[in-house]
Amino acid sequence: MLYRKMSSTGDKVSVLGFGCMRFPTDDDGNIKKDESEKMLEYAVDNGVNYFDTAWPYHGEKSEPFIGSYFQDNRKDIYLATKLPSWKIEKPEDLDEYFKKQLKRLKTDYIDYYLLHALNKKRWEKLLENDIFDFIEDIKKKNKIRAIGFSFHGKLETFKDIIDSYDWDFCQIQYNFMDTDYQAGREGLRYAADKGIDLVIMEPLRGGMLTNNVPEDIQEIWNNLGENSSPAEWALRWVWNHSEVTVTLSGMSNMNHVKENVDVSDKAAANSLTDKQLSIIDKVRKTYDERTRVNCTNCKYCMPCPNGVNIPGAFRFYNNAYIYNEFERMKNFYNRALDDDSKASKCIECGECLDKCPQNISIIEKLKEVAEAFE
Repeated sequence: MLYRKMSSTGDKVSVLGFGCMRFPTDDDGNIKKDESEKMLEYAVDNGVNYFDTAWPYHGEKSEPFIGSYFQDNRKDIYLATKLPSWKIEKPEDLDEYFKKQLKRLKTDYIDYYLLHALNKKRWEKLLENDIFDFIEDIKKKNKIRAIGFSFHGKLETFKDIIDSYDWDFCQIQYNFMDTDYQAGREGLRYAADKGIDLVIMEPLRGGMLTNNVPEDIQEIWNNLGENSSPAEWALRWVWNHSEVTVTLSGMSNMNHVKENVDVSDKAAANSLTDKQLSIIDKVRKTYDERTRVNCTNCKYCMPCPNGVNIPGAFRFYNNAYIYNEFERMKNFYNRALDDDSKASKCIECGECLDKCPQNISIIEKLKEVAEAFE
């Protein structure tokens, strides 16, 4: 495991961070405790020391699970969690949710605390509710060691937030497919130039860059002539950036943990060759020609008040085009989704639009899905 330094705290954090939002679950959606704890144990034993959770992950069960696991094993482990910014209606809510998170995590302090999934609307709402007073208070009381924010909005808003406060770190979506999306490369460099540490999420685009890789794209990867996986190259592409401190991976089984840990010893900045970078760029261009909806399956849009399975519908729709499996995916869609959860059941209420970190035109895209599959 390689490590990079958080300038705000001096911590040497593992280049691979554990994103605690995709643990294996049972049929009822509950975290499989034994299997997930073995994954955490393996990660810790092999040098992972940064663990990232949040209020809504796993139906609000991730924080309690992580808190219980690390309750008596906090040494050399750094916990990160996030204020549920969309729930803040008045200044008192800030302290209320923070105290609840401390209780869930069974701790009296949080190493890395973030304002979750900021965009223009949420940031303005936090400003109205005295967010800076809250931050200064919990810092003064040593309840957090570093303050940051995660971001899912437009570049202009990202720069405004960066310039508004002396942040310790920030967290952005960044992968070889999303260089000009949301904060993107320009935002990454903007933050780094101001001495702000960078944590990266979605390096594998929710598994879309590694699951069921199409043959023509795999052939491009094979041009590297090395025995490595698309997951390795996607992670190494992010780690190649010297501005990046931690890269989070939402691992959902032990194989993911082992593979990512194994790759992490190749995580040196500026280590990719021109040939490797060129091949990754060719993969990106090929994917760009296939993807129909920029959905990462984060499920922030759920539950839909009318019962539509939004990420499920988009997953089948994207897979149909990405993997050249239209009829198969159409059949899967119609078998997997009952009539009440299909795209055509959207009533255009718009509740999902502000929740979507990717700023997808969900209503219009659901119409496309319904026309294609129904």
